[in-house]
Order: sequence, then structure tokens, then C-alpha cells
Amino acid sequence: MIAIGGDTMARMQISAETSTWLLQAKDFLYEARRLKPGPERNDLRQTAKVLREIARLEGAPGQDWRQRTGSGGDSAA
Repeated sequence: MIAIGGDTMARMQISAETSTWLLQAKDFLYEARRLKPGPERNDLRQTAKVLREIARLEGAPGQDWRQRTGSGGDSAA
């Protein structure tokens, strides 16, 4: 029998959440491709872009989200 540590389980949970974001982005892109070029299509593509960015940010275990976005609030003083 192989024991799985808590850290592995946490990574598996993050992967499941990330794939949910990516699946939603895929659905938005599929719908956008069905539309003619225009504002509605652009909105769907932008939404998919944001969902992919969320998936990317959540898929980087061990980093604080503020470090990844550059808004950590640290002062130079």
C-alpha cells in the first residue's frame, strides 16, 4: 500500500480547481467561435482570458498570490 501525504492531496485539489477554470474558459472560447466578430464575441474571449489567468495563478502552489501579481504592498523604505 502506498501512503499519500497531505501535501500531495493539496496539490491534487488545486489541480481539480484549475481544470475547472480551464474547462470554463474552453466553453467560453467555443461559444465565442460560433459568433461573428463583434463586441459580444470579444467579451466572451476576454472572459476566457481572465479564467485562464485565474487558473494560472491558482496553479502555482507555494507562492502567495501577491508575489505573483506584483502587488505585495512592500515598501521600499
